Amino acid sequence: MSDATLWWILVAVAIATEMITGTFYLLMLSLGLGAGAVAAHLGLSMTGQLVCAALVGGGAVVVLQRLRPRPPHSLPHQANADVNMDIGQTVQVSHWQADHTAQVSYRGAMWRVEWLSDNSGTAPSPGLHRIQEVVGNRLRVVAAHATGPGPALS
Repeated sequence: MSDATLWWILVAVAIATEMITGTFYLLMLSLGLGAGAVAAHLGLSMTGQLVCAALVGGGAVVVLQRLRPRPPHSLPHQANADVNMDIGQTVQVSHWQADHTAQVSYRGAMWRVEWLSDNSGTAPSPGLHRIQEVVGNRLRVVAAHATGPGPALS
């Protein structure tokens, strides 16, 4: 069996495996195997065939990796409204303690509320506040008219 035939068999196996697994990278590697087959048809030595296969296959994988769209950066789960339905809801804070915490009734239970500082140096004021994060049993809030350090919520 010639070297080119062996390369084409490897190409067929890689493509069949890709169809079974759905791994698009195997298609890129099969391009490299095809380059090895072409190198065999051109009469290159086995070393030249392997180098061609490695360069084309590896290069195709690198190009695919660079061109593949990246998933958007998502917020941590405690601040992600898609994960936690409390994010973006409002609570009424009637009195803040000196450590910028308060107790509020929210969804039929008492919750500890922490004020997320906006770095303006001002103390939190009583009133309506928007939940930015839920950490354990604590609601981290900003003033309802402000967006705070977390995501802007509408």
